[in-house]
Amino acid sequence: MTTRRAPAKQKVDARMPRASVSFPPELHDTLERIAKQKKVSVAWVVREAAEQYVASQWPLFGAASGGGQRHG
Repeated sequence: MTTRRAPAKQKVDARMPRASVSFPPELHDTLERIAKQKKVSVAWVVREAAEQYVASQWPLFGAASGGGQRHG
């Protein structure tokens, strides 16, 4: 049996709003594969995707929403 070490957890900012999102099973499976490949959490993948979406739709708001904070 191989023991895998969990990645270090990021500090959670108490001011950071939380959201609960439901995904179709196929999309969630894809998000999990991406997260595993990048060695990050599904939450990180979703935040990154949201930042990229906002930056592409409203470029002037991308930096204000925390865009540009690239990790991993």
